[in-house]
Amino acid sequence: MDAKRKVSIIGTGSYVPEKVLTNQDLEHIVETSDEWIYSRTGMRERHIAADDQAASDLGAEAAKKALEDAGVTADQIDLIIVATLSPDMFFPSTACFVQEKIGAKNAFCFDLGAACSGFLYALDNAKNQIAAGAINTALVIGSEKMSTFVDWEDRGTCILFGDGAGAAVLQAGAEGRGLMNAVMGSDGSLADLLWTPGGGSRNPISHEMIDEKQHYLKMQGREVFKHAVKRMGDTVVQALEKNEISVDDVNCFIPHQANVRIIDAISRRLGVADRMYSNVEKYANTSSAALAIALDEAVKDGTISKGDLVVLTVFGGGFTWGANVLEWGK
Repeated sequence: MDAKRKVSIIGTGSYVPEKVLTNQDLEHIVETSDEWIYSRTGMRERHIAADDQAASDLGAEAAKKALEDAGVTADQIDLIIVATLSPDMFFPSTACFVQEKIGAKNAFCFDLGAACSGFLYALDNAKNQIAAGAINTALVIGSEKMSTFVDWEDRGTCILFGDGAGAAVLQAGAEGRGLMNAVMGSDGSLADLLWTPGGGSRNPISHEMIDEKQHYLKMQGREVFKHAVKRMGDTVVQALEKNEISVDDVNCFIPHQANVRIIDAISRRLGVADRMYSNVEKYANTSSAALAIALDEAVKDGTISKGDLVVLTVFGGGFTWGANVLEWGK
């Protein structure tokens, strides 16, 4: 088969839980205020999953919508990748649970762990398998139940995150350039600036570990901010250069939805404030789901149209980061 097949996103979908937690609601949980949260993050509300909903449940709902949008049946899917840092459990993979929920009996499945960068990493992984001719159709999902991994007594982190999922269906496509070359990077030396230190083989579950709240997300916000702005800005420039595209030719930039201040800083650096997409006000930071949800909304609300050039950029724990360019062909 042709090893240089162009690969396109042929359908997208997203899902957020019904429960909405507003900034005013948070005033009754931790010492904070709507003004304090909004002025520092740009967030007004976030969605919180029900107790009986896990990451696979959210991901399956987004997947069903993406399949419907693509006009593809579940048994046509060859590969399912779920990007998540809040899996249903250590194993089996959340992707296997999604497979069962949607009836994708012919797919092989695995999870991808790159924190908030996961959806972009998964897109590139699936793209390369399709381009090489190994598979024909892939389902890529970013799904998070972040509400189970934040300390609801820590106002520095609990205000920032929400739950949700987004999905995309990829196939080889003849129209346009589709998904182009990505630029990605990591720096494990900075892992302790954004991590969950307890619960794994390094620091197994124990009464002491739980008492010390090491099973919750920990973040040094100022340091994360600095690295996020630099890495996302740098990789956007690198991805545009790699694909020989000018910043002026891009119709829409979709960054990881972590914080409006980060988004604004990248916008100023690139001079693209009028083309920078943001929905962080409605959903807060949904980690690996954030980019997927934003892409789906940008398509559905008409921000992105056929033939548009779109830049996606991410930053997450690890540290991990990346950017890619695509030509929307649907």
